[in-house]
Amino acid sequence: MGSRLRGGSLRAVPVWGRAAGAGALVAVAVAVAVATGPGAEGAAAPGKAPGGGAARAAVTAQPLALPAPTGRYPVGTATLHLTDRQRSDPWVAGRSHRELMVSVRYPATRDAGRFPRAPQLTKDEAAAFDALNSFSDHVPAGQVPWGATLTHAHQGAPVARPRGHRLPVVLYSPGAGDPRSLGSTLCDELASRGYVVVTVDHTYEAPAVQFPDGRVAHSVLRAELAKAQRAGRITELLEKVSAVRVADTRFVLDELARTGRGSVLPPGLRGVLDLDAVGMFGQSAGGFTAVQTMHDDRRIKAAVNMDGVMGYTQRDDDPSHPSTAGRDGVDRPLLLMGMAGDDHHSVASWGAVWRHSAARGTWLRDLTLRGGRHASYTDAEALIPQIGRQLGLPHKDVTEMIGAVRPERAIAAERAYVTAFFDRWLRGGDGALLDGPSARYPEVRFVP
Repeated sequence: MGSRLRGGSLRAVPVWGRAAGAGALVAVAVAVAVATGPGAEGAAAPGKAPGGGAARAAVTAQPLALPAPTGRYPVGTATLHLTDRQRSDPWVAGRSHRELMVSVRYPATRDAGRFPRAPQLTKDEAAAFDALNSFSDHVPAGQVPWGATLTHAHQGAPVARPRGHRLPVVLYSPGAGDPRSLGSTLCDELASRGYVVVTVDHTYEAPAVQFPDGRVAHSVLRAELAKAQRAGRITELLEKVSAVRVADTRFVLDELARTGRGSVLPPGLRGVLDLDAVGMFGQSAGGFTAVQTMHDDRRIKAAVNMDGVMGYTQRDDDPSHPSTAGRDGVDRPLLLMGMAGDDHHSVASWGAVWRHSAARGTWLRDLTLRGGRHASYTDAEALIPQIGRQLGLPHKDVTEMIGAVRPERAIAAERAYVTAFFDRWLRGGDGALLDGPSARYPEVRFVP
């Protein structure tokens, strides 16, 4: 989700602000400060918001619903608890290892409906997300039952595996301060089209990450921001957040490759993943993570950045403090997808990646969602209109959050172009949709 830094000053703004990649991480930490403690790990007390006060009862009439995927397969899901014992946790002193929670989406057999649908957030994760409430300018905390939303992925459903074929893999990294599940619409869509989709929570950055034994790790970005501000080391903080995310992603790839008794996958998924056909995408800081990981790790064959700045700066137009992806470019296919006004001409870090990648002969596309906002590339595109109707929000508030593009059109366009991209580069499909503007999706502008 992330936020936006304006005018070179630190200011937390809603997720619907301008592109929020590395620079946005700092502003997110300001918002996190409202909800979380200075780094303590543990669940909030019953009936209490993680920030302290009694949580108000949600008053929306119905649980929020995510759009059903459109592919030929139902979707199954499994949850993995991964522990990197070769790396101490970079955010919490004294933790000798790094723990991650990961979800795996996959195409399931036709009887998947016999298995329960996975919630988007656990109860404790939902409480932390509500208390953080990045929509707070328009949606008061305690008014939305975030924990009641179900994804379209069925827990433990059998895998549908095309005979004799392994399945391409796509990794997903969320925006700064977001849970991995806020990209469920696109992740479920790709799984319904035959991909294995692996989503990663970046522990102590997401509002809350719940482990199988009930422990809940809350964000520590408030304390990190305060330290960075006092020391005048904001750039170093941005670099650290990016480095941690890339290290998390590379560790997940290592774990997925383990075989035999060391496999971290449930039995039905073992031998199913094609780790020679791996792509990655993400929104905001997750989009930057996808590109930087592809730069650093040749296992990533193609990447999609959805509205994420790719440098360590507080302003979109500031070319200082480039990432190595910005200095070197990338040599594998890259798709940029921006909100209205964000492209490789207006966002300095995008321009740097574009120029250096083009010089290497890399396949590149830059698409703009007309009328879209930053949060249009998350589940907010589907959820905010429902919240608006149930809470009676003014239309201008809804458009401020997710833009003027019709939500169903934005979702359809994002599904189409992301799927076409990975079909082209992970499956050898024609990907003709990526060759130029389409009358089917007038909401999408190809940036020259």
